Amino acid sequence: MKHIEDYRDIVGDKVISKIFQESRCLYGKKVLHVNSSYQGGGVAEILDHLVPLMSDLGIEVDWRILHGSHDFFNVTKKFHNALQGEDINFSQLKKSVYTRTNRRFSSYSHVDHDVVIIHDPQPLPLIRYFKKRQPWIWRAHIDLSNPNPEVWDYLKQFIIRYDRGVFSAQDFISSDVNIDSEVIHPSIDPLTVKNKEIDQDTIDKYLNKYDIPDDKPIISQISRFDKWKDPEGVIEVFDRVKEEVDCRLVLLGSMAIDDPEGPGIYENVMEKASDRDDIIVINKESDILVNVVQRVSSVILQKSLKEGFGLTVTEGLWKGSPVVASDVGGIPLQVDDEETGFLVDPEDYEEVAGRVVKILKNPELGAKLGGSALSQVKEHFLITQQLLSWLKVLKTTLNC
Repeated sequence: MKHIEDYRDIVGDKVISKIFQESRCLYGKKVLHVNSSYQGGGVAEILDHLVPLMSDLGIEVDWRILHGSHDFFNVTKKFHNALQGEDINFSQLKKSVYTRTNRRFSSYSHVDHDVVIIHDPQPLPLIRYFKKRQPWIWRAHIDLSNPNPEVWDYLKQFIIRYDRGVFSAQDFISSDVNIDSEVIHPSIDPLTVKNKEIDQDTIDKYLNKYDIPDDKPIISQISRFDKWKDPEGVIEVFDRVKEEVDCRLVLLGSMAIDDPEGPGIYENVMEKASDRDDIIVINKESDILVNVVQRVSSVILQKSLKEGFGLTVTEGLWKGSPVVASDVGGIPLQVDDEETGFLVDPEDYEEVAGRVVKILKNPELGAKLGGSALSQVKEHFLITQQLLSWLKVLKTTLNC
């Protein structure tokens, strides 16, 4: 169990003192977080670190997982895709599965908290099935800049019940939803196994364990096996890079329990990478392995087609590794093009490959980009900053 003061050596006493000051009127307040998975993906990871730190401040925090069937998660994945602009067959049956699951969950759950925080679309309708006695906050983690109009109009009937919305970027806040809105950037925890410093012996051990040779430059993309992360497109980019620089690609990912599309994406990737010794595909939930791969990568790719924020970008920047990432969603908030990394059009394979090649042929450029990124992550995208932002939102919401 980590404590707030454990972060002093990283962020300094001024930030730590500010956290304690901001939390004073929240002592004993009961806060409930609800999302749809306990592992896999950025939301679960954020809550896994944020909830204990809130508790350490004297806030009484609960974290509950919405119980859903395979059918439910099929529907909510389609909603997720639609909110990022995709067309779907928006049937009455899908709506019924969606609301019925939330109503059923409400029948064996109770809410006696001072504030409720609902994460993403899956548990969004819960607000309809409880007698509302406290403020409710909807925390949207996905890119809402261009949602499917029909699905968005349907979901707004639930959103307008909320007292406040929290989004990852200003561009995701819709002008047609008249609720108070805030921006809170997601963050990484620098004290976790995924992000802390590791020695060379540990690096060598895990490279050997997972058969990752380091005899040539490594390009990596670390993300869930999700079509919006475009792992198959990464392979296409890699093939272009290989025409100029001999290198190796590592695709490291896992699948969230609330994403039924993951296994199919993984199978497609494996088929493309079959019988190739220059592409290594690993389906593994391992924080230490992520840390190792990010540290040994000559270039970290994030070729997302849509991206709410992209914490794997933050992780790569924190480790000083050069990043080439899509100019979409929340990624441009983190990467200053040509200063802390390269921003690219994910549909332009030649551009993406060209930026990767530029770094591979100029290691000193990669070192410069990576070194410039560290201070930006430290100031804006660590868990302490997100905690401070949440404390301010809670104080405003509870009028204390």
